[in-house]
Amino acid sequence: MTTRDAIIDALQALQPQHLEVLDESHMHSRGQETHYKATIVSPVFDGLTAVKRHQKVYGAMGELMGRIHALAVHTYTPDEWSAQGVAPDSPTCRGGSKLGG
Repeated sequence: MTTRDAIIDALQALQPQHLEVLDESHMHSRGQETHYKATIVSPVFDGLTAVKRHQKVYGAMGELMGRIHALAVHTYTPDEWSAQGVAPDSPTCRGGSKLGG
């Protein structure tokens, strides 16, 4: 199983109505399955602050967070996603990976 597939499996705990996980490792120095972007649309996020939403994502990810260098997280309620429909581009990596990338 790829790291991307493991992330998708872990994020199912959030009961997403829309889930997109992109491996963006190719945009960085070594491209070794270290950089990801997750767009998650779930009613679980209703009424939660951005910090609480991210905490839910990190909680669902568990030990997987130790296997990657960067995860760009974009969380939306179904209503927010209806209005926006697209997540922003991921930031440029600044390096410093413990995995060398």
